[in-house]
Amino acid sequence: MTGSGSSGSTASSRPARGDLTWLWVMVVAAILTQTSLNLLRPVTSYRLIEIGADEAAIGLATAAYAILPLFTAMWLGRSTARLPSLRGIIALGAAVMAISGVGLALGQSVLVIMVASAVLGMGHLVFTIAGQAAIGRRAPAHLMDAAFGWFTAAFSVGQMAGPLLSGLILGNTTLAESATDAGFDDRITASLWLGAGISLLAVPVMLALRPDGGSARRRSTTDPDDGLAPQATRGTSGEGTASGTASAAGAEGRPTMLAILKVPGIPSHMFAALALLAMLDILTAFMPLVGERAGVAPFWVGVLLAVRGGFSVLSRVFLPWISRRWTRNSLILVSLLVSAVGIGLVPVALTVWQSMLLAVLFMAAGGFVLGLGQPLTMTQISQAVPYTWRGPALALRLVGNRVGQVALPALAGLVAAPLGPAAGVWFACAVLAASGVERVTSGRTGPDRS
Repeated sequence: MTGSGSSGSTASSRPARGDLTWLWVMVVAAILTQTSLNLLRPVTSYRLIEIGADEAAIGLATAAYAILPLFTAMWLGRSTARLPSLRGIIALGAAVMAISGVGLALGQSVLVIMVASAVLGMGHLVFTIAGQAAIGRRAPAHLMDAAFGWFTAAFSVGQMAGPLLSGLILGNTTLAESATDAGFDDRITASLWLGAGISLLAVPVMLALRPDGGSARRRSTTDPDDGLAPQATRGTSGEGTASGTASAAGAEGRPTMLAILKVPGIPSHMFAALALLAMLDILTAFMPLVGERAGVAPFWVGVLLAVRGGFSVLSRVFLPWISRRWTRNSLILVSLLVSAVGIGLVPVALTVWQSMLLAVLFMAAGGFVLGLGQPLTMTQISQAVPYTWRGPALALRLVGNRVGQVALPALAGLVAAPLGPAAGVWFACAVLAASGVERVTSGRTGPDRS
């Protein structure tokens, strides 16, 4: 009995472990698009500062990034569930991001930059929804944490490389010191063109991926995309199983927004994901402002943002090892609370203590734990719903993220306008802490529940 079970497990796991080419292609494409995204967004803040925009306007421009995705994420999630292959839609997302980079490079007014930012957000949404759906299709439950971990690690590589590239191009002088430098505007424009070009490189990478195999149909017992044996136990890995959710969600009917939100745990997971992503957006948009106020050059702002991304890469690389030793609920709680404290101290280190070393240390600690939360919330949401609901559920997660990306940067800008840019970062830290408190009060601190 034992031997039979062991043999079956080994047989079913070999294809998943042996043929991961699809995952590495997606990782390369994700690195390219996220490097582009995280080069374009902080440089956009410098462009806005240069043309005279204040904190409130920068907050609104940051919010514009999420406006189109807010209204299209669920539709895109349902559409990807019907597509026979996802490589084309993933490549399309990269191409749209490249087009938006051209718009940012050419834009010389707040309105044009807001429109280009909205297009950038749409391209990123298309890439992310299709990429997550591809992993939901192809990755078996016992490898899902690792697959989402590698995919989001690629995002963090881009979050490290993009700011470093922008900092190297913009240089080691503040905007105030560069007021008489006629070439500084040219360097901003060159950075934006570079971001557009890097995103465009992801298009041929994705088109080189082998098609999914024409499996658009609903898969209740077999998953042709990942080549696994019959999936009678698919989605029942470890503590976070999906078997109990079929009864909670009812028969696998239409995955409407309301039906998904009624699944136990989904609202809490979505709030955590929203808070974690909003912190990244607000950091990217407001750290250039914090740096300008503290007299920190763009190069060092890029270093700080790159440290955050780099330590998030590190935590996601070790995520399979970490998640075997601690529960997802515990790790998400640590991600929320520790990152709120660590990142909240970065502006203090720069403006009060005037110590770049302390700022780097706080950013490293905050970035490490911040990197744990996103892939774990993806897994919790994926395994909380019936298997055929995974694409729409992850799309709904992105809708929630986009609600946060519209509302929270705008609110952070309003907070920062009278109190200074550091207050915008502290506002994001408060949202992280609030999500952590919600998980404590709802009892999501110990073993994961299905």
